[in-house]
Amino acid sequence: MSKKKKMKMEYRFYEVPEKCPVLALLGEKWVQNYGYQIDYLHFHNLLEIGFCYSGEGTVILKEEELPYHGDMFTVVPKNFPHTTNSLEHQMCSWAWLFIDVEGFIAELYQNNTRIAQKLIARINQKAHLVRCTEKPEVAELIRLLIRCMDEKQEFYLEEAKGLTRALLMQIARWNEKDEKQEKDTVMENASITMILPALNYIRENYREELRVEELATVCHISETHLRRIFQESFRMSPVEYINWFRVRTACKELRKTNFPVSDVALHCGFTTISTFNRNFRRILEVSPQEWRSAPENYEQKLLKFDIKTKKGW
Repeated sequence: MSKKKKMKMEYRFYEVPEKCPVLALLGEKWVQNYGYQIDYLHFHNLLEIGFCYSGEGTVILKEEELPYHGDMFTVVPKNFPHTTNSLEHQMCSWAWLFIDVEGFIAELYQNNTRIAQKLIARINQKAHLVRCTEKPEVAELIRLLIRCMDEKQEFYLEEAKGLTRALLMQIARWNEKDEKQEKDTVMENASITMILPALNYIRENYREELRVEELATVCHISETHLRRIFQESFRMSPVEYINWFRVRTACKELRKTNFPVSDVALHCGFTTISTFNRNFRRILEVSPQEWRSAPENYEQKLLKFDIKTKKGW
């Protein structure tokens, strides 16, 4: 009887950027043929999330070979053997996110190691390949996180932390065993997914007058519940988040255009220049004119900006 050939295995080590929870591999470089009938697997030191935009091929998760196509995504725990193949001669477009689950969760729950260990174990429990339509909440969080890491607008680090937190909670819930369990504090954090429609609504309508009542309506929850989730998830009220988003967008315009500051304020949803100046200074501690004159001087302030967060968030 012939001995079964031992499959070759490759270890790939990645590091997330300092102060950022995610390493994002995005862009044209990742539109490629990922190999045809690759005869070896690899594993990572980090959780890998892959999002397929187009193309066809197979994903091997340990000994299971599964077909993929556009509008699907993978979630692969660290140290989990896998690989991605393309069909012969076919180009496939993927985006990849790598997350240091242990480091991120340990900091998040530094005062509750029991919850941290339980959550880390839950997240690393399974590998998945699914259609976006099967897990729309998870798919939307992945899309938002990819866009955040691709655009890297001002304050993107804080946005990435919030989205990473929500995404990991959704994965933990996904991996939960079928039997009944007591509701856990960890699972309550996944409630941020309830306000995803509000975050998208703000992103699309920030130039218009926005009311908390509208945001609650698009989320199909009460205003009180909406305010509570915003406070717990982002450590700010819905109105503060709207102004934060508008200021972040204004920074991009100030850097890339020569429009008068008053015009930028109106473009970004502020009805008066005084309201714009007040919010800009509250968040960045400088005026829009000062920021525009030397934005590089404030780059580190922008990257390290902490919006009413508690230590470990």
